[in-house]
Amino acid sequence: MEVILLERVANLGNLGDRVNVRSGYGRNYLVPSKKAVPANEANIAEFEARRAELEKAAAEVLAAAKARAEQIAAVASITIKANAGDEGKLFGSIGVTDIVEAADAAGIKLERREVSLPEAIRNIGEYAISLQLHSDVVQNLQLTVEAE
Repeated sequence: MEVILLERVANLGNLGDRVNVRSGYGRNYLVPSKKAVPANEANIAEFEARRAELEKAAAEVLAAAKARAEQIAAVASITIKANAGDEGKLFGSIGVTDIVEAADAAGIKLERREVSLPEAIRNIGEYAISLQLHSDVVQNLQLTVEAE
């Protein structure tokens, strides 16, 4: 299935690229999420007419993501207090939801999908959390987990 990308999609292409994807990926993900349209003559003509508008909107989204990254870099770190044992192991774990709530309390607005956490945090200490604010903007946030 050939589609025209309406925004940058990681590992696939940029705005305006015509790419071949598997039919299920195109029909079930790209088209419903408005990241692409099928590449037929009507959609190609419509895209070319709207190209400048779409590029401007993509540039605005990228600029907003860069501004948020600068705001996050200014905060430097957030701290989460949790119940822990004598050896530094937590009773439970720190997950994405806990990080989003702690960031919100520190004045940083995050969404769950932006936080990249390979596995739950189970020990006290300092961690570097990767935030994917845009497909081109990745910002690190320092997280400190302390015992209560």
